[in-house]
Amino acid sequence: MCRKRALIATVLAPIALVVASPVLAADPPKAQATAATPAKAAPAPVKASPQQRAEARRLDPLAQAAFWGAEFEVDPGDAEAGAGLAKALRALGRADESAIAATKGLIAHPDDKDLLLELARAHIARGQGFYAIEPARKVAAQSPKDWRPLTLLGVAYEQAERDEEAEAAHRQAIALGPNEATPLANYAMHLAAKGDLSGAEAQLRRAVTLPSATIQVRQNLALVVGLQGRLPEAEKLVRADLPPEQVANNLAYLRAVTGQAGQARSWDAMRASGGR
Repeated sequence: MCRKRALIATVLAPIALVVASPVLAADPPKAQATAATPAKAAPAPVKASPQQRAEARRLDPLAQAAFWGAEFEVDPGDAEAGAGLAKALRALGRADESAIAATKGLIAHPDDKDLLLELARAHIARGQGFYAIEPARKVAAQSPKDWRPLTLLGVAYEQAERDEEAEAAHRQAIALGPNEATPLANYAMHLAAKGDLSGAEAQLRRAVTLPSATIQVRQNLALVVGLQGRLPEAEKLVRADLPPEQVANNLAYLRAVTGQAGQARSWDAMRASGGR
């Protein structure tokens, strides 16, 4: 079950310009040779301050990718920069590059939780959940009360077609984070993929009332409601968050698939086209 995001962007990497100093003509010969003047060394790159890094986290994904890419170039052993770059690349739909960035960061910090979580997310975004299982398990072992690796494991097991383990992981994630929208929403997607749209709706109804609910969670609810044939209600939910052109696309999709078989496959297609 593919969970890729169809967001495509290009990060413009900064180009370092090297300007050569002009060569000075030698003085006329003297009785004794003078020592050559040493060339002035270029200043070493300086990492951004904590305040600058905090400000960078509020930038759009394209700007974040450029910022964290520069930081990671300065210090490939910087775990925070590696995780930031991996997250930004994933947000841009560049999941393969995100996985590479996280993997590079883990060379110096093999147990870093943020890097491990980003690696798991990148593999899931690539549709390769099997490879997300090991990093997510590692974080779960380090932090047994953290819901994040468990909800990632649930999705990873789904993609690896290990449904019983997926169900258990999703339920454990909800137990660890009962007031978090993400575990409920991910479990709802699991139920919808199995054809249980009413069960998925119930989970999403809970999720959208929580402070951590995002547009993605609300649009998942709109999708599930629409797939059950309640298009006017789905349209109202869609219009609350999306611009008119995307509303039209999503409603056209729902009208096309309403009443057809294979709803689980259609659910995946909608998520991949930006409906999440």
